[in-house]
Amino acid sequence: MQKHNALVSVDQLTNDLVAGLINRASAFKKGATSKLTRPVYAMNLFFENSTRTHTSFEMAERKLGMTVLDFNADTSSTSKGETLSDTLKTVQAIGVDFVAVRHSQNNYYDALLADDQFHMALANAGDGSGQHPSQCLLDLMTIHEEFGHFAGLKVVICGDLRHSRVARSNMQLLKQLGATLYFAGPEEWFAPEFAQYGQPAQLDDVLPEVDVVMLLRIQHERFAADETLSDAAFHTQYGLTTERAAHLKSSAIWLHPAPVNRDVEIADELVEAPQSRIFKQMTNGVFMRMAIIEHLLDQQHLIQH
Repeated sequence: MQKHNALVSVDQLTNDLVAGLINRASAFKKGATSKLTRPVYAMNLFFENSTRTHTSFEMAERKLGMTVLDFNADTSSTSKGETLSDTLKTVQAIGVDFVAVRHSQNNYYDALLADDQFHMALANAGDGSGQHPSQCLLDLMTIHEEFGHFAGLKVVICGDLRHSRVARSNMQLLKQLGATLYFAGPEEWFAPEFAQYGQPAQLDDVLPEVDVVMLLRIQHERFAADETLSDAAFHTQYGLTTERAAHLKSSAIWLHPAPVNRDVEIADELVEAPQSRIFKQMTNGVFMRMAIIEHLLDQQHLIQH
């Protein structure tokens, strides 16, 4: 994981780098531009369904002036048994400079980063239940726009903790930046690894004191058939209902990586309420991914200074 032209985990992010990426993303949001040293080619290889992350990466690439090549997992040679490594090396050999990859396998990138023949810039767009660094960084950008800092903030992460790469990435980096974390949801969904980053809590107990409510989608597709909690039961017991939202401070905000299951994790009328930053997260995602891509391309001397 030491390659400088890859961002695959928040483990790679220092506080200074986080601050630099937020500042650069904010500059892009205000109209800053970047110039390439030559034509640069990108490809987004998504082996799991995605709307926001896939479209956001493509928009970021196009705003940076990159040429984006299409990729369809269903019609690619991976359907014939080709390994992910060989697919990426093929793309590299053809002349692609940057790839964003989403894959169902945790840590799919380990073998790639250990391979001296692999030198494309790589952004992890989500690996199984492992990491989602670009989502984490756009969440941090959104929080920073609101509060201007992270140290001392109180954040509750609520929902499908066990299967969430968003929860894992955010808890690591928020803890590193000085935030206090709580985890809410069914007790059996609290993974032991979370204990080093925060403490389990009842949502109703912590809502009056938190600054940020970070909601997570219930990933039914990752549960065993007899394991899921009904949507209605989850909403009543653990969701952000209008009644619960009324107990939040007026300065508090809520986030959700989306897709949102309305009236499950969050009441329908709260998705676009004044304290919601859900769609602002999506807007910030484009600019944060521009900052990430520029940072990675700069390691390959593809950005003009």
